[in-house]
Amino acid sequence: MKLTKAQYDEIAQFLGRVQPTRQSLRKLKEKFPSQSQSTLLSIFSQEYQKQIKRTHAKHHTAEAIETYYQRYLNGVMKNAAAPILLELANEVDFAPSLMARIVLERFLQEKEQAIPEDQLRAKGYDKTPDFILEVPVAVEGHIIHWIESKASFGDESSHQAYLQDQFWSYWNRFGPGLVIYWYGFIEELDCHRERGILLKDCFPTDIVTLRHSMAQR
Repeated sequence: MKLTKAQYDEIAQFLGRVQPTRQSLRKLKEKFPSQSQSTLLSIFSQEYQKQIKRTHAKHHTAEAIETYYQRYLNGVMKNAAAPILLELANEVDFAPSLMARIVLERFLQEKEQAIPEDQLRAKGYDKTPDFILEVPVAVEGHIIHWIESKASFGDESSHQAYLQDQFWSYWNRFGPGLVIYWYGFIEELDCHRERGILLKDCFPTDIVTLRHSMAQR
């Protein structure tokens, strides 16, 4: 599904008014019943992630971490079966998975079992596309050397970040490529075709294999 920038902006502005919390997802579906539910969910998820990133620092101060950890311990002592982490995360408007990570890392630190993050990072390999084609193909008249698959909606913010961090790097190393946003994208973002980055919202059906085409000549 493709949305115009105006359509996307309307959805984003609505989320800005109600705040992209888990409770607002139902309101989003009611407000935009004609839009694909999977697309709305993807946009909602991305806006929620943006909110989490904006508030990330305040949840990771030493004081906040200790407060969350002690509240978790006290909650478990009172009722070990209660959803302590979920309730705490909802109260401070933070992602439950990230709240669980804070508590776990604090626990491991106390037990002297914490592993520094830089030791966990993969070494020796740069980021690469999902698929690098041994034989290039043509899609809608454009030569494609690689394909990147994104299980998300392509909004302006995330797409620009991907261009800077991934797509142009892929282009420099491997040549022109194809990006598939499985939940759609803002159609105005598909503006780099002539420079070598093509956007689609599904796997193309009109692929031309260059080896086969040359063999027919």
